[in-house]
Amino acid sequence: MSSRTEALEARQRKHIMFTWSAQNTAMPVRIAGGEGAWFHDQDGRRTLDFESQVFNCNIGHGQKGVTDAIARQAAELACAHPAAVFESKAALGERLAAITPPGLDRFFLCLSGAEANENALKMARIITGRSKVIARRRSYHGASMGALSLTGDPRRWAGEPDLWGVVRTEDPYCYRCPFGQQYPGCGVRCAEHLEHVIQMEGPDRIAAVFIEGVTGANGGFIPPPEYWPRIRELCTRYGILLVADEVFTGFGRTGKWFAIDHWGVVPDMVTMGKGLTSGYAPLGAVALRSDLADTFGDRVLQCGLTHYAHPISCAAAVATLDTYVEQGLIDNSARLGPVLAARLDALKARHPNVVGDVRNLGLWGAIELVEDPETRVPLVGYNQAPKPGTPAARFKAKLAEKGLHILFKWNFVFIAPPLCISEQDLLFGLQQVDDALTEVFG
Repeated sequence: MSSRTEALEARQRKHIMFTWSAQNTAMPVRIAGGEGAWFHDQDGRRTLDFESQVFNCNIGHGQKGVTDAIARQAAELACAHPAAVFESKAALGERLAAITPPGLDRFFLCLSGAEANENALKMARIITGRSKVIARRRSYHGASMGALSLTGDPRRWAGEPDLWGVVRTEDPYCYRCPFGQQYPGCGVRCAEHLEHVIQMEGPDRIAAVFIEGVTGANGGFIPPPEYWPRIRELCTRYGILLVADEVFTGFGRTGKWFAIDHWGVVPDMVTMGKGLTSGYAPLGAVALRSDLADTFGDRVLQCGLTHYAHPISCAAAVATLDTYVEQGLIDNSARLGPVLAARLDALKARHPNVVGDVRNLGLWGAIELVEDPETRVPLVGYNQAPKPGTPAARFKAKLAEKGLHILFKWNFVFIAPPLCISEQDLLFGLQQVDDALTEVFG
């Protein structure tokens, strides 16, 4: 590492804390700028972004249309009351209404995906007058207290006890079915399990079911085709609101605007963030059915913070949505999805000793690594990091050496490049993963 990068990192470490890390061992992302699917550090070293920063930079780096829109908004109106009326806010509502599922044309604008889930949770309880909510065991919904209480993964543990009233259902994890079943003979037990939980917890006490469109960084589980329609049917039968958390999978990640679009399901709310502005400014949103929003016509909507619907964030979002359309990025994700699938299948065939399963939808893919393909013992245990000197640790180091910004978490390697990536760069990055597996595991 060069002295220039070292000096900058030392200055930052002196005063600024890292997120989700022990401070002494935190590994910074060294980035000074970028273009498309690539970014570079202060010394010009280029890195292929196979994680879209933190799964949010969907349109890629250096999109001038968005940065110009931010600059224009800052020059015209850089600060406004949350109740202010201005052009980019109105335009954002119109843009979102054109792409969200039918009937979901009212939006509450906040600052992040976590806050979108936080507000959806609050709204669901207010609208229904019920207190319990259902979420999945391996879910992640954000780091604020309400969203973290919804969350099933270990990031919740440090903040326990959580908010009361969250109950769990199992995930559509076909490779490691929690019911010991195999699709399609299973009858999609993971969906049917929801009805059991509803009955055991009391249908008239449950406000909402929160489910990610496709599981994010807890495994990238692609549900069977019957899953989402059955969840919708059960929520409708019992009068429970269905909230699709599309923070991770929204805005083209899976090859459609939202992951739920693959199954033609219309939820009651959709939460979003990340790709809404592609990380160019902080913004989240809750989309609601009109009739749900109308319940606040004469009733106070007790949601909001000082910087909600910030002008600069609204301008960034409008420009980002325009970029998706003008550059055909949703279509590119759909086009490259089969390319990614074919290469993942080939990678599994070449490394049967360590690659247990591969799966993807659009430009969202997961490689599941195992110690033994017969027993399916994970290469790295749940909520564990690779131990120094182990093959898993060496593999992680190899990925970094090869210039890939990629998430290797537990026994999962996740593929999520910007949607603007070329087929050539996608195949190049996958070859680096393939080479790293060969060099470490043979």
